[in-house]
Amino acid sequence: MERSASRTVLLTGLGALLLCTATATLAAMAWQLTPLPPQDWFGSALFKGWVRWDAGWYAHIATVGYSYTPGQQSPVAFFPAYPLAVRVVSGLGLNTNLSGVLIGMTCGISALFVFSRWARTRADEEVARDAGLVLALYPLAFFLYGAMYSDALFLLLVVSAFLMLERGHLVPAVLLGAVATAARPVAPALVLGLLARRLEWKRERGLKWSLWDLLPVLAATGFILYVLYQWRAFGEPFAFVKVQGSPGWDQQPGWRTWLKLRWFQGFGWHMRLPVFWRLTGHALVTVGALALVWPTYKRLGWGYGLYTLAIVGMPAMATKDFMSMGRYLLAAFPLFLTLAMLLRERPRVHRAVLVFSAALMVVLAGAFGAGAYVT
Repeated sequence: MERSASRTVLLTGLGALLLCTATATLAAMAWQLTPLPPQDWFGSALFKGWVRWDAGWYAHIATVGYSYTPGQQSPVAFFPAYPLAVRVVSGLGLNTNLSGVLIGMTCGISALFVFSRWARTRADEEVARDAGLVLALYPLAFFLYGAMYSDALFLLLVVSAFLMLERGHLVPAVLLGAVATAARPVAPALVLGLLARRLEWKRERGLKWSLWDLLPVLAATGFILYVLYQWRAFGEPFAFVKVQGSPGWDQQPGWRTWLKLRWFQGFGWHMRLPVFWRLTGHALVTVGALALVWPTYKRLGWGYGLYTLAIVGMPAMATKDFMSMGRYLLAAFPLFLTLAMLLRERPRVHRAVLVFSAALMVVLAGAFGAGAYVT
């Protein structure tokens, strides 16, 4: 039964990968809204649509390394796990961009497979399959199918960590978590989630807590090592936070960001329609995700409830205008299982959600490939 759900999700993901890659590539050939990087590497004609926006930063880190200039956009804003993986793969003789795309594809498909296995630990085979389909066809899931971003790797690491936790393998879960906190600046959310779920897992089985159960705290190791690296290299342990306020990014921590004043200021009579949908779309999915936190707590337990609240809440507070939130929500994977549970008794609604979501995913993949700023 478990294999059936995993196989269905895996095949759906592979189909989505092929469709999104074709769409992004054709869009890159037909419309170049922003300049493409040099395309002289093997496979560039096929994968050119996936090397956009932040891909340039990751390629720079993988080939040149980190630097930090106070007051200016700098590569320290991007955590090291993904660019290090790109450097390792490119060391085998592959082009940097091709390495990044292949890592994204491999990790994205693997994440879907592992997610279906994790979902099976919390629900029956049918719901696990439905949850996998919701994730695989989520509008921003095209970031799992080749885009040169860190999201696919991060999702694979996080879901794998919780799967190990559900199976009682605490040490592998913590090791995977430690690598994950070196991939994205959300260490508190992951540490809190792993710790809370471990304690809840022990309680469900009538077992007493011990000091060993505090081991998930060490999942912050990846984050801490990156902070120490910045301190030693640049004399600024939190350089990745400071550069967020540089011109062009303009996401200084403070009340203007926390209250989303820039989001409100973005609306006006001169606003173009794509900008309107971008601003409202990411805000709506953020509100929707927060609305699912309580059902997640009720259906999956307080461990996953705390994790989803933190993994959604942290970037929601840090962003000035909700941009990129749709992509960040990929890491809030328990929400996709909660949604599948809520839609279980409404098969028509579930099918409509999948169809609409898949269509929007393809459209957004094409827009991304053309160079539109969709996230």
